[in-house]
Amino acid sequence: MPRATEATAAAAAPRAASPAERVDALRRFAAAVRRGRGLHVASCAVLLAVAMTAGAVAVGGDEQDAARALPGVSRAVNADVLVRGDLDTAIRSLQEHVRRQPRDSGAWATLGLAQVERARTDGDPSRYDQAERALARSLALRPGNDQGLAGQAALAAARHDFAAALDHADRALERNPYSERALCSRIDALVELGRYAEAAEAATLADRRRPGVPVFTRYAYVHELRGDVRTARRVLHQAVASAAGPADVAYVATALGNLERGQGRYGTALRHYARALAADDTYLPALEGRARAQAADGDRAGAIVTLEQVVARSPLPGPLVALGELYEDRDAPGDRAKAREQYALVDAWTALARAGGVDVDLDTALAAADHGDTAEALRAARAEWGRRRTVHTADALAWALHRAGRSAEALPYARRATATGYRDATFLYHRGLIEKAAGRDRAARASLTAALQLNPGFSPLGARAARAALKDVEAAR
Repeated sequence: MPRATEATAAAAAPRAASPAERVDALRRFAAAVRRGRGLHVASCAVLLAVAMTAGAVAVGGDEQDAARALPGVSRAVNADVLVRGDLDTAIRSLQEHVRRQPRDSGAWATLGLAQVERARTDGDPSRYDQAERALARSLALRPGNDQGLAGQAALAAARHDFAAALDHADRALERNPYSERALCSRIDALVELGRYAEAAEAATLADRRRPGVPVFTRYAYVHELRGDVRTARRVLHQAVASAAGPADVAYVATALGNLERGQGRYGTALRHYARALAADDTYLPALEGRARAQAADGDRAGAIVTLEQVVARSPLPGPLVALGELYEDRDAPGDRAKAREQYALVDAWTALARAGGVDVDLDTALAAADHGDTAEALRAARAEWGRRRTVHTADALAWALHRAGRSAEALPYARRATATGYRDATFLYHRGLIEKAAGRDRAARASLTAALQLNPGFSPLGARAARAALKDVEAAR
């Protein structure tokens, strides 16, 4: 193999750290920042990224990994097959394949896409740089190939650069109008840019061209965002019935669980999560969903155990904040310190993600507004609103403004967050507290009542605050 090709292959294949190594690296980083040892967060995030990948390169040196690759898998360069199977095996097999056939542009594209999917599931943003190099290699070998462009669209979406994701997806679809990955990335980008009518059109087009589980789930979400829960539920039930394998069953059953949990149907949600975990007992989104449903249904102890398992394997902001709030709600000896550790890990993860090219302003705004620096929350929320105007960014900006004591200014954004018909109890709770602070008690009563009727256990701390605020408003009548 030429020396330059060896370097390219090696760059695409650092050994991934184990889940325990990743979490330990985040904890050490977070503890050092808290102690204030003069660390510059951005530069230290680079060192943290080395720790997260165990600082080792596997290509040419890990014969055991190559030996574990399943026969024939390295020849399967169809991304849709690989990302629905065993990603670790797929990545090892593809790394072995590009070592032996370094000019296979399709394999490089699929390796890049598999790294994107792995980063999403294991919470390791350092994989995005590996994905970027693999995709660049694919496009250097065969300029403009649709697999490489679709992979770039998925990578840009994972990094929250949705304008770039849309551009890459459109270019991929010019080459191949039936690319499922590009069709799905186009829907995702339009949704995350707040262009919901166009997203609905894109979902309808994708359903005509490439009907299947990835398109069905996005079609359902577009309808959910517009308040059409009935259609979303129907489409997801059709999707799970048509699921071809355990990975698809786990994916769609989890989506159904999330939908039902958001509507306050916790028993139904738990049954869907059980189905997902029966198909794949390692599927982290199903475990996280089950924990949230357990907490909402009153099983706080079970929820804590489950979320501890999740963050031990994938320390992402959502489950970290959820676990921290459960510790705060339980308030047993040592729980306050445990909660603070979860919030510190969020800060560490966002530093790592930012170093990996990910826009983390929405994550920062949501976490900091409740558990950090309200000024930083407002800065991040304003920055994200400047890039994309969605119901989620409207809610984040409204809440950050409220937490900064600017509730009158927050009110139009809170209204915008609920304007599409999207039924989310957290949005209604935020709007209710903002309305209460702005002196609009009648509107606050309606919003808080709607939040608690829709999903009475939407958050261990938020639901308690919503009930207290509603009691105050009722007493003032």
